[in-house]
Order: sequence, then C-alpha cells, then structure tokens
Amino acid sequence: MPLLEPKPEVLRPGAARTPSPDRVPDVRATGTPEPLRGELTALLGPEKVLWTVSDLVKYASDASPYRFVPQVVVVPQDIDDISAILSYAHGKGREVVFRAAGTSLNGQAQGEDILVDVRHHWAGIEVLDDGARARIRPGTTVMRANATLARYGRLLGPDPASAIACTIGGVVANNASGMTAGTTRNSYRTVASLTFVLPSGTVVDTADPAADELLAHAEPQLCEGLLALKSEIEADAELTARIRAKYEIKNTNGYRLDAFLDGSTPVQILRGLMVGSEGTFGFISEVVFDTLPLDRKVSSALLFFPSLTAAAAAVPRFNEAGAIAVELMDGNTLRASVSVQGVPADWAELPKETAALLVEFRAPDEPGQEAYERAAAAVVEGLDLVAPVASVTNEFTREAKVISGYWKARKAFVTAVGGSRPSGTTLITEDFAVPPSLLADACEALLQLQAEHGFDAAVAGHAAHGNLHFLLAFDAAKPSDVDRYAAFMDDFCRLTVERFDGSLKAEHATGRNIAPFLELEWGPKATELMWRTKQVIDPDGVLAPRIVLDRDPKAHLRGLKTIPEVELIADPCIECGFCEPTCPSHDLTTSPRQRIVLRREMMRQPDGSPVETRLLDAYGYDAVDTCAGDSTCKLACPVGIDTGAMMKDFRHQRHSPREERIAALTARNFKAVEASARLAVAAADKIGDRLLETVTGLARKAVRPDLVPEWLPEIPGAAPRKLPRTSRVGASAVYYPACVNRIFGGPDGHRGPSLPQAVVAVSARAGKPVWIPGDVAGTCCSTIWHSKGYDEGNAVMANRIVEAAWGWTAGGKLPLVVDASSCTLGIAHEVVPYLTEDNRELHRELTVVDSLVWAADELLPELTILRKTGSAVLHPTCSMQHLGDVEQLRTVAEACAEEVVVPDDAGCCAFAGDRGMLHKELTASATAKEAAEVNSREYDAYLSANRMCEIGMDRATGRAYHSVLMELERATRP
Repeated sequence: MPLLEPKPEVLRPGAARTPSPDRVPDVRATGTPEPLRGELTALLGPEKVLWTVSDLVKYASDASPYRFVPQVVVVPQDIDDISAILSYAHGKGREVVFRAAGTSLNGQAQGEDILVDVRHHWAGIEVLDDGARARIRPGTTVMRANATLARYGRLLGPDPASAIACTIGGVVANNASGMTAGTTRNSYRTVASLTFVLPSGTVVDTADPAADELLAHAEPQLCEGLLALKSEIEADAELTARIRAKYEIKNTNGYRLDAFLDGSTPVQILRGLMVGSEGTFGFISEVVFDTLPLDRKVSSALLFFPSLTAAAAAVPRFNEAGAIAVELMDGNTLRASVSVQGVPADWAELPKETAALLVEFRAPDEPGQEAYERAAAAVVEGLDLVAPVASVTNEFTREAKVISGYWKARKAFVTAVGGSRPSGTTLITEDFAVPPSLLADACEALLQLQAEHGFDAAVAGHAAHGNLHFLLAFDAAKPSDVDRYAAFMDDFCRLTVERFDGSLKAEHATGRNIAPFLELEWGPKATELMWRTKQVIDPDGVLAPRIVLDRDPKAHLRGLKTIPEVELIADPCIECGFCEPTCPSHDLTTSPRQRIVLRREMMRQPDGSPVETRLLDAYGYDAVDTCAGDSTCKLACPVGIDTGAMMKDFRHQRHSPREERIAALTARNFKAVEASARLAVAAADKIGDRLLETVTGLARKAVRPDLVPEWLPEIPGAAPRKLPRTSRVGASAVYYPACVNRIFGGPDGHRGPSLPQAVVAVSARAGKPVWIPGDVAGTCCSTIWHSKGYDEGNAVMANRIVEAAWGWTAGGKLPLVVDASSCTLGIAHEVVPYLTEDNRELHRELTVVDSLVWAADELLPELTILRKTGSAVLHPTCSMQHLGDVEQLRTVAEACAEEVVVPDDAGCCAFAGDRGMLHKELTASATAKEAAEVNSREYDAYLSANRMCEIGMDRATGRAYHSVLMELERATRP
C-alpha cells in the first residue's frame, strides 16, 4: 500500500442518521450476485459489466422521483452486444431496461434487473442531403446534434428543455417535444426512418426497401399480429375517431395507436409504435431525422401579467400572430429563477400571483421578422401588462444575450424550482395538456386543486400547445406525505380527463408515474389494445415491465425515493443530469450527479453498514480523485451546484495535518520550488522520457498516485531562464506571466518567441506596452493548492498574490493581464474566499484581465495583420467558459487564420494543472471525442491559451498546441 494512501473512513458521514426505508440492504453490499455476474462477464467481457454496489447505486437514480437498484449494469458497444443481452434475457427469464442520459422524469430509465447503458459508445451524427436529413446515434445529445446541423442552417424538430443532456434515443423513445415542437415538429412527425432491435434480437431498418420482406421472414407471427390489430382498429369507426382526436393535442400517454392508422405495412406500423414506446418494444440504434430550417431572425419578449389566468388568456392571441413559442411561468417559477445566473435579482420581489409569458417569433429574413414584430405589437397593445419590479420592460427585443437569458430562466424551471424546495423532500414533475382554448380554465382549476391538497406548487409550460408542467415537493419517507400526494394524483387525473378531456402526459411519457391512470384517459378498449400490442411485439415481457403498462393501481407510489440531506453545496440537486455531458470523468468513473447520488446513499445507510463501507472504499478514486475540479458542472447546472468544489473539500478532509503543513511550506517557499521545477524540466531533456517515466512510476507506487505526478513524454522543455525586459514607465498594463509559463516552454520544435516575449512584443506593436514586475518569481494564482484542497497553502498564496498585484498595479490603477486562463480565473475569483478582510478590500480594487480579452479588445484594433495561416482549430478551456471569453479566443484566432474551427465535441481536457499527470486516464477519457474530431483532418495551427491544457491536448491528439497570442505575434510581426 502506498505510504500516504488516504483512509476512506475520513469521508464517512459523521452526523447521526436514521436509516432510510429505501436504503440499499446489506445483502446487496457485494454487488451483482452470481451466476448473473459471471455469465454476463463471459458473454460480453469484463469491461462491459458493471457489478459493484457503487456501480449499481449510481445508476439507480435519474431525474424522476423514483429509485430502483438494478441487479447489474451492462455497457454494450454495438448491436451484436445488444442482441446477445436480449438473447441472454430470453434464455434466463430476465428483464431488460435501456437507459441513455437518465433525464427521464417518470422512472422509465430505471430497471430492477439488467440495466443497459446506451449512452456510452452510441454517439455520432452524419449529416445527409446538405443538412436536410441527419443520421444520429441514440447516445448523441440534442444540443450536440444541433451544433453540427447549425452549420447547415438546420435543426431538429424536438427541442426539450433538457437538450444539453438528453439524448436522441430517449427523445425518440419518449416522443419528447419541448418548447416549439407541438404536435407537428416532434419525433413522430419528423423521424424519416429508424433502425431498431426487437426483443427477439431481430434488427429492422425501416429505410431498407426490403424491410417488410425481411421482417415477414424473420417474424411472421409479429407481422400477422400487427396487421390483425390494424384491421380491428380500422373497423371500429368510433375508436378510430377517438384515436385521431387524442393526438390533436400533445399526448405521450400510452402507445401511439395512430401508428396503426398511419402505417400500411408491419414495418411502417413499427416505425410509428417505436416512437414513444419508452424502450418497451426494442432498442433504437439509429435515427434518421428530417431536419427543419434554422430561422435566425429572432424577436422575443418576456411579458408580465397580474395573474396566471390572465397570462393564459393571452396565449391564443400570440398563437394567431404566428409565435413559434409561447411559454408560461407563474410567480413561484419566476421567483425561484433568481438562483439562475443572469436572472434579475429583483424577480425575488415579484408578487406570488404574478405570471409571465415568454413569447418568441422566428423568421428567415428581415422582412419576415418585421412583419412578426408588427403583429406582436398589435397583440401587446390590447393586453393589460404589469411591471411589478424595475427590471421588467414588457418589450420585444432582438438582442441575443437578453433572449438567451429569458430562455435560461425558462429552461431552469425544474431545476431552479426543485433546487429551492425544502431540504429532504422529493420532487415530482407533472406534465399534462388540454386544448389550448381551455388553458386559462385549466390553470385556475389546477391552482385550486393544489391549494386543496396543501401543495404550494410552481407552474410553467408550453402554453402555445396547451401543455403545462407543475412541480410538487413532499417527503417520501413520511407515509402521510405519500398519502397526500396519492390523493392529489387521483383528483388531478380525474380533473384532467373528465373536465378537460386532456392528456395526462403531454411530452414526458407515461413511465411509472401515470401507468395506473392509463385506462382512465384512454378507456378500456384502447388500453386493452395497448396490452395486446405489447404481447405481439414482446410476448415474453423481457423489455421494461411495469413501464407504460401496469395493472397495479398504486404502481406510481412504488419506489419513491427519499432525499437525505448531504453537504450544503450539493443538497439542492434534483439529480436531473444536466451536468453529465460536460463532466470530464463521466465516461471514466462518475459524473457530478452520480457523486451526489452515491453520497446520498451513504446518508441513507446506518453508520458502519456494509453498503456504506463498500461505497466509501470506491468513492476515493471514482469520485474524489478523478474529479478534474474544473467546475464545468456548475456552468451546466441551472442552479449552479459546484460538485467540483465539494470534491476539493473532500480532498482537504483527507489530508493529514502533516500534508497540510508541507503544502503550506511549499507556498511560503514557492520561489525556490519554482526555480527547482524549471531546473528539473530543463534537466529532463538530457535524462530521457523512459527513465523519468520509470522513476516517477515507482515514486507513485511508493507514496500515492494522487500526490506524485507521472512524467509524460509530451511535457515540454523549460521556459527561458529570464523574462523579457520591460519598463514600468509608460506601461498600459501590468503583465503577469503565470508560473506555468515561467517553468514550461512552448511546444517542441516551436520557432519564435516564447509566450511572455510574444505578449510583450504584440502589446508594444499595438502602442500599449506592458510591464513585467521584477518580483513575479515565487508568486502564483494559488490554483495549485486550491485544486488539491490544501486550504492553508491556498490561503498563503492567495493573500501573497493579491498583495503583490495591488502593489504592482499601483493600487489597481493599471489592469493586471494574466497569460493563462485558469490563472486569470484563480486571481479574479477563486482566491477571494481565502483572503483576509483587508486583502479582500485590495482585491476589489484590482482589474484582472485575461490575455485573450486584452488581445481581442485592446490590441487587435491597433494592430495590422500582415500574414495569416490557412486553418486553425481551437481548444477553448473550461476556465475560458467560466470567464466568458471563448468568443475572444475565436476573435483573435480569426485575425490570424483564414479558417477557424471549434470542435463540436470540445470540452474540458481534464489536465487540470497536474491532474492529467496524476491520472492520465482521466485526460484520455475526457479528450477522446474532441481528439477524434480534431484528427479527422489536418490544420495549420492548433491553438488555445493555457499551457497545461495545451500539453493535455498535445497528448490527446499528437499535435503541437500553442497560445493564440503567439500566433497573433507571428501574424503581426514586421
């Protein structure tokens, strides 16, 4: 065992706990039982079978209020694996549930036996017909697909609020729609063809001209059964009319019976049935969408009304005016949204009864936009709007940043309101639709019903389509609270069906939540047809039992999850999964959501239980060590939960007092440490990579892998010993070369000035000379200590750099330009909590400017571009995302290159200072997709603006990345 290996029990929850009723029982502590584990391992290979209790727990939760712990999780790589899993399940009498992003709100991504992860290994998009169509794999997020399609002026029809995380497979399987899709732009209407695997293992490609012939040969009984059901439905005029009527408004409750009316052959019928089938009919392995035009002329307004019913009453008028989206938000939603970055703070003061409509028009050209704006103005003129707080304008705007802020608030409905719920309560997200003409009445009835049952709920929705969402919070550990929820659901479902003839699920799909109420909405005849359809397609009931169809009248009350309190920073989490695609470790170990899910399970357990012990044993590496600490999860989370900060705090808790003292000593003596590090890098050129890899490898085994970095061949040579000469007299800014740029040089083979030399030269050319203080050695942005959770060392360096910067800048009179984005972030923001009160005052006087902003805003307007490279690919770092200066990176690069490309799969490289040297597997996993995209073609330049990230990308791609400021110097060099 390594000398300084941390003890897992340090992170054992210390608070007195009452074991939760839904805790994982002790018998599950050893994970997947035999022979299930052994048989699947032999069938698929050990790397495709996840079996530890930690694996099972982290897959047991999704965005829904339900929680079911699977027996095993398998991660197939191709259709052969899928067929093998289904064949095994048939032979052994087991059940299978498919799970992609886990953003589902009704429990349909959870299984109690074999859970199949179809997010890993299933991403990719191929653009067809110049963007008119797109072939997309099921693990691709909607946002990722639309990023590629945007280059062609196209987009997908479905646009769910969870587009950042939800995947195509789930969108199609649930027929999720979103803000603008309605009944005409959803998956059912825009899917051109599907490839899917039936429960029997038969693969069907609906685009194949011979598909029906092949299916008839492989599955004759299936084909006969489907055609018999079609004939029966078509022979019943009353039922046919009822089916058509049900889909005049949004409806995802039950199976798409209109597929029997719209399809003339078994394959065509199956194409329709697969949409919205929630994984109960087969696995969708590929989707070809008919895409839609991306109308770029956008006009939007957030209009405030005195009441929810007043807002709802205005919806038909905007529909008539041609609005593509009319989104409704009630007072609770608006007030909760203040937790979302960019939302005006005074929304917290809005009266509870206030409501708002987010109205948007999109046009392909200027004349179309002007026509829509005239129509919108005419509608607004006849409305009685209110302006309860100063930030309310009630005006239409074309400003992209303002519009983006409106949508950010709207899309944060579930997470923002859910994040503000009482601690320890479970969140239920309900979704229903009524004819749009009845929306105002439905709002009034809903509010009354919520009050009757004691729920202070929040309401929002796609008002243009009569589709409302509302949230309920209750304590699933209290039987009285569960009874209250059950009584509400009974009344709500009867109200929706009997008074409004509405859909009990408009776009979130039936799942487990509405299955008991399916017959209430559809009636016994149609419901029985759905059961018979399931029997025809999946006669052995292998796929997703108790999802969509369940005869248990209390099925929606089974498996409700408790939400035990965890660390304050993570406690608001509703486990929505929006954070997962941005997380560097989500394909390697755990995602931010899973880190919180695992922590909650520890809190459910009695102290010292076998399950808690096994979870703690795995948590050190899976959660704490392999977290990059980049906090991109905070950017993706609508309520800003920073799981990275929680992991850094856990690192701090694991440190011994001796480790903290040593870390503080390195901070106090950093000038010597910096000099030694530079000398070591310089000496490495003479020693050789192989020997250094061997030596550091042995040291890691002896001490601790999370403390001793591994030498990597991509580590560059040393920086020049001396920084460029500069003068304080006449300087426009103070230039602070980050310690990484004082230690490491540019990429191997680079010809030209170093980064500090380039910054000094290009600033002088622009007539804005910079000054490098003579005593920068021994100072640092403090990220070295911050990222590892060394609080004492962090405080030492944080206060030192702020005091030094205040002196260098003459008390903040000059800006401080920093040449590494992570260091800019550190000095500008991350040091603040560790400063003394006096130094916080000094910090407030500083203007810290990232070198990208300095170059784009201050230098470029004064420079003459003399030469350009042909093409450049960019790596925007996570720190740039936090600082909001990705556009400045692009601006500077576009001045230096004829063609500039930001990869669609660009993300955090996870090198994270030296974390990529501590856990190189983390960077390999985090950069795999981006590296593949970069290496799909040649570029003349590979650019970023952070040396350690550049080294990480060097390793990932085999290309030599360098700072865009070095490229700017070359482009402007006389």
